[in-house]
Amino acid sequence: MTRTLTARELNRALLARQMLLERVRAPLPRVLERMGGLQAQYAPSMYIGLWSRVEALERDAVTRGLERRSIVQGSMMRATIHLVSRRDYWPFVIGIRRGLQEWWLRLHKDVSRRDIAANDRKVRRALGGTTLSRAELEQIMGRRWGAAGLFVDLVRAPPSGTWERRRADLFALAEDWVGPESATEDEGVELLVRRYLQGFGPARPAEIADWASLDVSTTRRALERLGLRRFQDEEGKELVDLPRLPLPAADTPAPVRFLPVWDATLLVHARRTQILPERYRPLIFNIKTPNSANTFLVDGQVAGTWRYEDGRVKITPFARLTRAVRAELNDEAERLTSFHA
Repeated sequence: MTRTLTARELNRALLARQMLLERVRAPLPRVLERMGGLQAQYAPSMYIGLWSRVEALERDAVTRGLERRSIVQGSMMRATIHLVSRRDYWPFVIGIRRGLQEWWLRLHKDVSRRDIAANDRKVRRALGGTTLSRAELEQIMGRRWGAAGLFVDLVRAPPSGTWERRRADLFALAEDWVGPESATEDEGVELLVRRYLQGFGPARPAEIADWASLDVSTTRRALERLGLRRFQDEEGKELVDLPRLPLPAADTPAPVRFLPVWDATLLVHARRTQILPERYRPLIFNIKTPNSANTFLVDGQVAGTWRYEDGRVKITPFARLTRAVRAELNDEAERLTSFHA
């Protein structure tokens, strides 16, 4: 008989796999691989996202990782900026490249692949062995700037896209920065599926596809090549998972945690975990806050927002907090204030 996992069990599984039940001591590339990369449109969010997961993290460690190229920023899943390990960069990019390119061309029917190829040659000549600013690339690419990173693989090069210089506006060719391509499309798709289950599972195949910018049929073919555990959720829908990954008990205690904007645990692909209660979703994602909001977790669920203001972290709860929870939040807020300082 197929085991049914409750929403609370799925919540604890996600927290454990995202290292939000207990901080870890591990190299940053390994942490990013475990969590499936980190969404990073706003540079400080990746620092804070890692701080919430890594024991005694120092800001400089993230910047050093970017400078040493052990971790890399670039447009990947959902055509958004992600921070990933150097090892995962090419498989992720190659796994989703064809689908994203076809999607872009469907939206821009006035641009042909021949046009794109001619433009790419200009960009490669200009970027070969160096870096260029966004303004310089826009001048070269003109109206096709929106294709940057889809047809020519680019990475964000430090010092841009760091805590110290937050605008991610300096680019390099990926093959110059990371090295030559090192995966097939099938290998990339399979790794994306594995990384999702490692960081967010158990999950429905459609949720994996949504996160990874894959179609469901491609995702299912990759799943067929893997040895899987199978469960169902409380709606009777099938969930798949990799063997030997954590499935904590529903009553596992969850400490308070602070999450930055764009944290992927709050996106719709993870709805099954109820880490973001649906009654609060409009408070986090709305017209006024299209980039979401900084949030904090109590007992594994979003319970309010936070901001760094006047030299300290200030919280705005959505409901009344107990004295014990408030004390735990204040302690964590003090630690996050020190991280900002």
